[in-house]
Amino acid sequence: MSDKMELWYTDQHTENVRFSMKVEKQLVSRTSYFQRIDLLKTYDYGKVLVLDGELMITERDEFIYHEMIVHVPMAVHPEVKKVLVIGGGDGGSVRELTKYKGIEHIDLVEVDEAVVGICKEYFPEVSSKLSDRRVHLTFDEGIRYVRNSTEEYDLIIVDCSDPYGPAAGLFTKEFYGTCFKALKEDGILINQHESPYYKEHARSVQLAHKHIQATFPFSTVYQCHIPSYPSGHWLFGFASKKYDPIENLQEQEWNALNIPTRYYNTDLHKGAFYLPTYVKELLKLED
Repeated sequence: MSDKMELWYTDQHTENVRFSMKVEKQLVSRTSYFQRIDLLKTYDYGKVLVLDGELMITERDEFIYHEMIVHVPMAVHPEVKKVLVIGGGDGGSVRELTKYKGIEHIDLVEVDEAVVGICKEYFPEVSSKLSDRRVHLTFDEGIRYVRNSTEEYDLIIVDCSDPYGPAAGLFTKEFYGTCFKALKEDGILINQHESPYYKEHARSVQLAHKHIQATFPFSTVYQCHIPSYPSGHWLFGFASKKYDPIENLQEQEWNALNIPTRYYNTDLHKGAFYLPTYVKELLKLED
């Protein structure tokens, strides 16, 4: 019998479902003003960021999340010049945005400065573009920050944690209304939308979609597969004052940019909006 102790991290997906990964070592364990922050080095998923015990991103599959939250709207609205990212303190969404030469200004609003500091030190492959000259970093609550903007942004990306704790206010009808006001007349709102699979998360998906649908002329959701997230089936919300994400997909223009990606492509873009029946029923979407 081996006398070596094994360390495992377990993410509680539901009351009855857990997802575990073997940990090589713990790199960081710190409590900020807002939350507990842990950074683990795992055998199969590489470095893993955990906030208040909940898995946020892993080194192995973070590219899926960040590519899908950024390139879907950018392929629909290639004239984006000014972007607001709410949350996203790890820097992954900013990294993808900086691949576009046409983007002139990126405001990143993160509530917890400690998350940014830890990711800069331990997640350089994710956070390295936070130093890009176009990126302007503000430490504040996203809902408070966006209240002061009117018709200012071409794109708002809500890259936040789950709908409780510091991120709870980013899933309210009031917040989506302030985002609508902050967007230009052809602006797009993208938000991480949770998983529809487990009932514990499905209610959050329903409420977020209901609130956005009541605010924007066009609102739908799209999907991707992220292995480390609950059920692996993940949704993003797409809302716009003007654009349909399939009809207005600028396929040739986007492909001509030669943006390097590992997950996203324009064929997948179209397919991501064709949802399983159980998701349509959950959101009561019409064909």
